[in-house]
Amino acid sequence: MILKKSLLFPTIYLLFFAVIGFAQRREMHPKNEFRAVWIATVVNIDWPKNSWDSVEKQKADFIQVLDTYQKLNYNAVVVQIRSVGDALYPTILAPWSRYLTGSEGKAPAGNFDPLEWMIEESHGRGFEFHAWMNPYRATMDLKTENLSIDHDYNKHRDWMIEYGGKYYYNPALPEVQKHLTAIVEEVVIKYDIDAVHFDDYFYPYKIKGLDFNDTASYQKYGNGLSLEDFRRSNVTAFVKNISFGIKKLKPWVQFGISPFGVWRNKSVDPKGSDTQSGQTNYDDLFADPMEWMNNNWIDYIIPQLYWSIDHKTASYAKLMKWWSENVPNNTALYIGNSSYKIRSDSDKHWNNMYEITNQIDLTRNYPNVQGNGFFSAKWFINKNQDVVKYLKENQYKYPALPLPVPNFKKTLTETLLINSITKDSASYYITFKKPNLPTQVRYIVVYGAKNSAKIKTNDVTQIIEKIAVTEENNEFNIEVPAYKMIGKAAFAFTYIDYYANESPETVIDLETETQTK
Repeated sequence: MILKKSLLFPTIYLLFFAVIGFAQRREMHPKNEFRAVWIATVVNIDWPKNSWDSVEKQKADFIQVLDTYQKLNYNAVVVQIRSVGDALYPTILAPWSRYLTGSEGKAPAGNFDPLEWMIEESHGRGFEFHAWMNPYRATMDLKTENLSIDHDYNKHRDWMIEYGGKYYYNPALPEVQKHLTAIVEEVVIKYDIDAVHFDDYFYPYKIKGLDFNDTASYQKYGNGLSLEDFRRSNVTAFVKNISFGIKKLKPWVQFGISPFGVWRNKSVDPKGSDTQSGQTNYDDLFADPMEWMNNNWIDYIIPQLYWSIDHKTASYAKLMKWWSENVPNNTALYIGNSSYKIRSDSDKHWNNMYEITNQIDLTRNYPNVQGNGFFSAKWFINKNQDVVKYLKENQYKYPALPLPVPNFKKTLTETLLINSITKDSASYYITFKKPNLPTQVRYIVVYGAKNSAKIKTNDVTQIIEKIAVTEENNEFNIEVPAYKMIGKAAFAFTYIDYYANESPETVIDLETETQTK
């Protein structure tokens, strides 16, 4: 049955939650919530639209993605910068991606660095930038004649294992782990990213009748472990090394992973979820998110719950409950949602335009779930506009700020000190003295109200702007369009540090403290 909005819906909704066994929180417009979208570059899924497009066209298309999701009040982009042993940035460790320039190893025109530019454009619109990498997938097919001479397949053939029509890096080899770690660390050093992000591709998804041929490395490095435990230990060691490397270089850069949505089925492990998934993280992909979290190696996890709420074998509702009960307090939990399935799946629940928005409502009923991520960007760009409209008018009507991940939480006590505030017919111009802080400032958040007594920074309706900081002469300078302050006579300002902590507010009365240019 396709669920329709009606007077009966609230009753059905409450009964549903009662059956599931929760109804802990119902906050329609939370101030703090992670709202991310994956921007996939592999085979030009989201961006660039075509590998032969000019740099100018690619820039315009990326800005369209950012502007679309900024209007929808999203606050994070997860951009794929490495998908098949390639790179969307200049590096000697991998060739330029064919999905960027049409030919692997070919640089874009004009010394264009897409990653540096994308980070700047994203931060300028208030987005966190999560650099998404696929570490183990080396190719999308077996057409090795199309690979650059600088691709690792050509430089290190012994690192590769063929499986299911693709080549993969062998996770067991120490030299592979060292190389992949160096790739991640180079990005952390060179670029102003907010997070490193891995998705669900560790050991490849199993194909019936095919074996992943890592026999030689198992015999060499197995150390008496079963083959399954050996493979899990390889992934575990890699995740641990990446985590330590990131924190050693830039402690504020998050490390997040979006694994497949099922850890283990209850049928094989009583601690598993009430699902009948054909493949699982632990048993098939040899990835153990529980160990990563328990050892504090990842900052956030975003399991891909790409099923409908009432799916027969892998229910979104049941999996949401399972993850909320099994993620430790040291890891932020977000949920991955499949906007790509809207009206495009054999499960007819996806014909219901409210499936995604109902999933968001469900997410908000778990206090330890801090938001959602959506795969992928193109599905809300000139598509599914009825869903977009409903989302904009309801669940995402107002902006939200991501919370700091658990290990980054800190109480800020310093406030912004205003040097000057001036106004002309178009804008307010505010300069602040740079706070004396042990961390850097990423954004300034501007709030507005009818008067200073009405300012409430926990009220999302008062958020006017989230502005990336620009520093000049030890000052921060921002500009706020005057039209956004119509009917308001007071400002409040906070700052957000690189760890996503928000400071106490500074409140000013516009009538008494503003000079006219």
